[in-house]
Amino acid sequence: MELLKKQILTALSRRDYTPVSPRKLSQLIGIGPEEYPKFQDALKDLQSRSQVAIDRRSSVTLPAMGNRVIGTFRANARGFGFIVPLEPNAYGDLFVGPEDTGGAMNNDVVVARPVKRGMREGQTRYSGTVLEIVERGSEKFVGTLQREKGLWFVIPEGKGFYRSIIIDDVTASGAQANDKVVVDIVAFPTEHMPARGAIVQILGKSGQYDAEIRSIMERYALPEKFPENCSTQARNASQSFNPQDVSGRHDLGKEVIITIDPPDARDFDDAISLTRDRSGNWNLGVHIADVSHFIPQNSPLDQEARRRGNSVYLPMKVIPMLPEVLSNGVCSLQPNQPRYAKSVYITYDPEGNILGRDYDNSVIVSKQRLTYLEVNSILQGHAQGYPGEVVALLKDMETLARAIEKRREKHGMLHLDLPEIELEFDKEGRVVDAHPADTSYPHTIIEMFMVEANEAVASLMDRFGVPFMRRIHPDPDAITTKNLGRFVRVCGLKVPRQLDRAAIRDLLNAVKDTPLSYAVSLYVLRSMQKAEYSPLHVGHFALASTHYCHFTSPIRRYADLLVHRLFDAHVKGRLNKIGLEEVLPELDLIEIGKHISFTEVQAADAEKELKETLLLQMLSERIGEELNVVVSGLTNFGIFVQCTKFGIEGLIEPGDLGIDEWKFDEKAQAVVGKWSGESVHIGQPLKVRIAAVNIPARQLFLAPAEPLVKDRPGLSRRKYKREHHAHKKRRR
Repeated sequence: MELLKKQILTALSRRDYTPVSPRKLSQLIGIGPEEYPKFQDALKDLQSRSQVAIDRRSSVTLPAMGNRVIGTFRANARGFGFIVPLEPNAYGDLFVGPEDTGGAMNNDVVVARPVKRGMREGQTRYSGTVLEIVERGSEKFVGTLQREKGLWFVIPEGKGFYRSIIIDDVTASGAQANDKVVVDIVAFPTEHMPARGAIVQILGKSGQYDAEIRSIMERYALPEKFPENCSTQARNASQSFNPQDVSGRHDLGKEVIITIDPPDARDFDDAISLTRDRSGNWNLGVHIADVSHFIPQNSPLDQEARRRGNSVYLPMKVIPMLPEVLSNGVCSLQPNQPRYAKSVYITYDPEGNILGRDYDNSVIVSKQRLTYLEVNSILQGHAQGYPGEVVALLKDMETLARAIEKRREKHGMLHLDLPEIELEFDKEGRVVDAHPADTSYPHTIIEMFMVEANEAVASLMDRFGVPFMRRIHPDPDAITTKNLGRFVRVCGLKVPRQLDRAAIRDLLNAVKDTPLSYAVSLYVLRSMQKAEYSPLHVGHFALASTHYCHFTSPIRRYADLLVHRLFDAHVKGRLNKIGLEEVLPELDLIEIGKHISFTEVQAADAEKELKETLLLQMLSERIGEELNVVVSGLTNFGIFVQCTKFGIEGLIEPGDLGIDEWKFDEKAQAVVGKWSGESVHIGQPLKVRIAAVNIPARQLFLAPAEPLVKDRPGLSRRKYKREHHAHKKRRR
C-alpha cells in the first residue's frame, strides 16, 4: 500500500495533472483491474489523512493550500525564495518575497501563511510570509574564509543559495584568508542582519585536495574511524579465520576461478568460474565473499555496517563500510588465498536460457586477479604471458555473456548511455584533466553475471516466501511515459503512442552513438522512479526482472549482507522453518530499506559534488577556453548543456545567446529568439566558451563561442550590453 500511496501523490503533484476520477487516475498510474481494490484502499487512507481530496465532481485532487503551510525554504540569490511543502497541495511551491523570508536560510523547515495574489491562467496564485522557523537546515556550514572591506566572512558551499556568514573573531581560531573552515552559527540571520558564526575547525587551504575531501565529509556527515569495539571485533574475526577449515563447505580449490576488477580495487567480493558439459550447456559459478561468516547479526560490526549502509567511493579515497582488516583482508577474494564464499551455480543452454540453479557455501582460491583493461586486451588477442586455462575461461565468459545479454535485451532490459567520468590528477592532487571511463565489453560480462546471480537469489527467497531486502525499481506511470513520448517526438524521433519497456529499449538503441543519445538517456532516467531498497514485491523495471535483490557486493553494501544470512539459512536447511533469527519482520526491513537507500543517495551525491568541485577548480583557470557540449535541458532561465569530456553540466543564460529576446517554448522543446527566429533544441551540439565559474555554488556558466544573433534592428550593442550587465555581475 505504501508504494501505491507514493504513486498516487507523485501523479497528483505533476504540473500537467488534471483532476480525474479515481478509476481514471488508477489507469493513469498503470494500475490493473485486479489491483484496483488495493488502489481504493490506498486512496481512502490518503483521504483520511487529508493528503488528497475528492472534489464536487468526484475527481481526485491535492488538498487546497490551507491557512498554514509547512515546508522547506529554498533561497534565491535575488533575495526571494520558495517553500516546498512537506505535504503536496494543489498549488505547488509557495513564493516568498524578499521582505517576507523572516530570516529563513536555505533548507530551513518553516511555517508560512499563504496570501492570495490574484489569478493567472484561471488558477489562484499565492505568495507566503514566513511565520516561524521550525527547524534549521543546518547549524554548521563549510566554506572558504574571505575578507573584504575589513569584514571576515564565509560563503557556505553547496547547491542552493546561501548568504555570507560574518565571522567575528578570526584570530582566536588561527584561520587565514582562503582557508577552508567549518563554521557554527552563533546568531541566525534576521530580516536586516546577516548570520554570524564562529570557526570551529580549519580543514586546510581551499583548492587543496585534502581540504576538499574533508569538506565533503563534513558536509555529508560521512563517517571515517570505526568505534573501538568494531575494530576489536574485526581484528578478532580476522585472527580466528582458519582457511583449512572447510567443514560444511564445497571445496573449490582446484577449480579455475578468477576475479575481474578496476586496477585500483582493493576489496574483491566476486569471482567467476565457468565450465561446459558434454551436452554443450554452460555451468556458471558466481562466488561472492562470505562476509556474513565474520559478522554475526546484531554484533557491533553489524550495527555499524547498518548505520553506514554502504562504502563511499570518492576520487582517490574510499570510506569503507567494514574495517580494512576485513574488507581488504580475509573477506576479500585475493588471488592464491583460500577464501570463504557463497556460490550461486546457474546452468544455461547454448542460447543463454536458464536450465537450473543451485546454491552452496564454498571455499575458493582465485587463480588470477585481472583488471578490465587486461581482460579486454586478452579478448582482443593479446594473451601472451597469461595461463592458457585463464585465456580459455575468458573467451567462454564472453560467449556466455553475449548470449545472456541478447536474451535479457529481448525481454526488455534497458541500457542508458550515460558514461562515468574519471579524473586525472597531478602529483599535488589537483585535477588536470578528465576522460570518459572505460566501457569495454568485460564490464558487461561481469554486469551480466552479477545481475543473473542477484536474480537467482531473489527467486530462491521468493520460493520460500520469506520477507527479504529487495532492490526494487517501480514501473513508470502512464503520465510519465506520455510526457517521454511527447519529448522524443519533438526531438524528431518516431515512437509508438504507448511507450512500454520494449519501446523505450528500441528508442535508446535508435539514438545510440548520435548527438541525441545523452539527452534522451538523461530524460529517460529522470522519467523513471529511483531504484531503492525495500521488502515490497515490486520487481525491477530497468532490468525487466520480476525477482531482484542485491547479493553480489556484501563488502560494500549492507543490503547484500542481509540477503547472505538468508542464503546461509537455506544452505543449512533452515529457511523453511518458522521463527528464524535471520528473517527480519517486513516492518523492520522497510525502515532499514529507507535508511540504506538514503545512505546510498548520500554517497552518490558526495562523490558527484566532489568531482564537480575539483573539475570547477580546474575550469576556473581556463576562462575563455572552448568546449564541445550537447544541449541536455531547457528552461525559462537558461539552457543546460553537458560537456561529455568532463562529465559536467553548465548553464548558458539567455542573455549570452545573442542580441534578441529569448523564450522557452515548452511545446516545441526549444529556446527561440523573438526577433531572429533562431532556436536551440535538445540534443543540439554547440561549441561554447567558459564564461564564469562559481565554485561555492557549484555552478559553471558557459556562452556560445559565437553569439547566435549578432545584430537586431533598433537595439544597439551598447544598450544590449547594458541590459545584460546585471546578470553577468550576479553570476560572478
